[in-house]
Amino acid sequence: MARLSLSTPLKVEPLVRPGDVGAGILHFGLGAFHRAHQAVYIEDAIAKGGGDWGIVGVAPSSRNVLEALRAQDMLYSVLTVDGPDASARVVGAFDNVLHAGSEPGAVLGRIADPAIKIVTFTVTEKAYAPGSAVLDLLVRGLRLRETPLALVSCDNLNGNGELLRGLVGDALQDPDVMALLSFPGTMVDRIVPASTPETLATVESLIGARDEAAIAAEPFREWVVQDDFPGGRPALELAGVTLTTDTAPYELRKLRALNSVHSALAYLGVLAGAQTIDAALALPGYRAAMEAFIESDIAPTLSLPVHEYGQQVLARFANSALRYRTLQVAGDGSQKLPQRLLGTVADRRAAGEVPVYAALVLAAWIRFVGGRADDGTELPLNDPLADRLRGASTEQRLTMLSPGLADDAPLRAEIDRWLRDLERHGAAATLAAL
Repeated sequence: MARLSLSTPLKVEPLVRPGDVGAGILHFGLGAFHRAHQAVYIEDAIAKGGGDWGIVGVAPSSRNVLEALRAQDMLYSVLTVDGPDASARVVGAFDNVLHAGSEPGAVLGRIADPAIKIVTFTVTEKAYAPGSAVLDLLVRGLRLRETPLALVSCDNLNGNGELLRGLVGDALQDPDVMALLSFPGTMVDRIVPASTPETLATVESLIGARDEAAIAAEPFREWVVQDDFPGGRPALELAGVTLTTDTAPYELRKLRALNSVHSALAYLGVLAGAQTIDAALALPGYRAAMEAFIESDIAPTLSLPVHEYGQQVLARFANSALRYRTLQVAGDGSQKLPQRLLGTVADRRAAGEVPVYAALVLAAWIRFVGGRADDGTELPLNDPLADRLRGASTEQRLTMLSPGLADDAPLRAEIDRWLRDLERHGAAATLAAL
């Protein structure tokens, strides 16, 4: 079958054809998440609101995606997977792609180009370190800049806008250039599983062309953006983006009502022998337990409504096409749980309440780091504190999560109650009996 291109007859046409609109956005990072998330929103915004907002993508290192896009006239496909159902769209939001390593001059020229009014980033946490190659290239380009520009981090980091502001300001040391810049905060969300040969084959059958850059994604997507664009922006609101003055409440809701529930299902699922998150959620009592966790423990700590959001979270986790492995999600708990769970615990305790289901999650984690599933299967422990956690007591394990956590007598009593149930009956029977 013919390769995807502008001249290939397709069953599915892009909303925007590369070359039909000018470039207004420079994006660092050509990974799957950006192509399944921001690029899709941008294409929708152009299709509905117009404007020269095509994307110039910059590959910081690997050339694989860049070469695939160049060979396909900047077109690629997103396969939306929901259980056994799948649909595909062809995306034409990219105007051009550049390679930072071999084309630094072209990248610097685009950063300085007044036609570029927004620079976005999905470059992972490492690129936010002082002295990183991406930051160095950005700062060199900003020193050539004479017109307003929004620098928008779309990486999954809390307070990403202010983090980027601090890094750029420290590296730039130029208040005149900084006065031209804004740093909108964002919250991004869409599950984008790794593409497989089956992904490519399904896309080929749906669009009528071979696509070497095809990616898969869940149906759900969310983008919350602080509305601060001094040079202008696409009609993001027409594409379903939530524009706000403060992204922090949305970040907190995601952390507590999505990420912590993900961890809860991982630990309780692993103990019961469930290999994937969707399989864990399908066990008797598990969905009801997660609903109670969200409504009883998490919702009172949030300023945003959470009932509908929580139901969306559980529907997403039930998507069998995503194949999220429970062991993978369970990894690094000593690092994840203080961020995902302990804020909920602290807020409920400050209100004089014992968070019953958060205590269940802590008990399940304690059982998990002990190294055995309920049927005796040995469990690997991928955690920076693995050596210390394996032989530790319950008190020591809680203290590793947070000093003083084990000294909270009412909370500790609830954790110990759940531990006794998990040890006597196992996770599956404990939750089935709720």
